[in-house]
Parts: sequence; C-alpha cells; structure tokens
Amino acid sequence: MNNDHVPYKLLLEADPSKEMVDNYLLEGSCFVVVYKEDIIGVMIITEASQYENEIVNLAIKEKYRGKGLAKQLITSACDYSRKKGKQSVIVGTGNSSINQLALYQKCGFRIDYVKKNYFLENYAGSIVENGIPCLDMVMLKKIIG
Repeated sequence: MNNDHVPYKLLLEADPSKEMVDNYLLEGSCFVVVYKEDIIGVMIITEASQYENEIVNLAIKEKYRGKGLAKQLITSACDYSRKKGKQSVIVGTGNSSINQLALYQKCGFRIDYVKKNYFLENYAGSIVENGIPCLDMVMLKKIIG
C-alpha cells in the first residue's frame, strides 16, 4: 500500500502514533474493508515470532461499528495466520479499552500478560479512554493451530 492510499485517519484512531503506524505498515500486512470505494475498516498484522502473528492495528469507521466487521477482520487474521503456519495470534490493547477487550475475548482470545506502563513509556501524551487513564498494554492470545 503506497502512502497515497494509506487510510491514516482510520489507522490513527486505533493508534495515535503515526511513527508506530508507519513501522507497522513497513513490517506487516495491511488488510482493508472497502464499501462503495470507501475504506471503512483496516487491520495490520505483523509476525511476532516463528509461531505467532500479532494484530497491531484494527479500526472500523465509526458509522460502521457494531455490524460485525471487526470480528470478520479478526477471523481473517486467524485464517491468514493459520495458512502461514502460525500456532497463535496475539493482540495488545490498552487497559482502558473496554470495548476492545470485550471484542477480542468474544472472538476467543484470552488475556495472556500485561505490559506495565507501556503507554506511559511509548507515547508522548496521556491517553484517556472511558474516563480511565490508558497506562498498561493488555496482551491477549488465541491459539489457532
């Protein structure tokens, strides 16, 4: 995907750091959901290890949320990873990302571990979601193989 067609507005909804998003794009595979020539969903997957892929960015345009598109992208990530010979898929989200934590668990992911102070140490500004300071990265894992 060249920079002229990168859906930065959507990608930056999931991760406010353009530098991080650019690194994900360089290292990973980007999947998009298109409706009437408009990108309404996006997901980036990177290789975390020989055995595991990681969903590093997933976003759906606000007016299309709640219609199962994120679940479809997550299913696609698991199918793609399985075809690549991976045994699991991981994803990290903020401790304050209540909807995302629920979504991943509904899709069969389980909390694996927590990266304490991840957002304090890796992002310049403070992040607050649902009235909760986003401090820690909650890592979830789904066994697929």
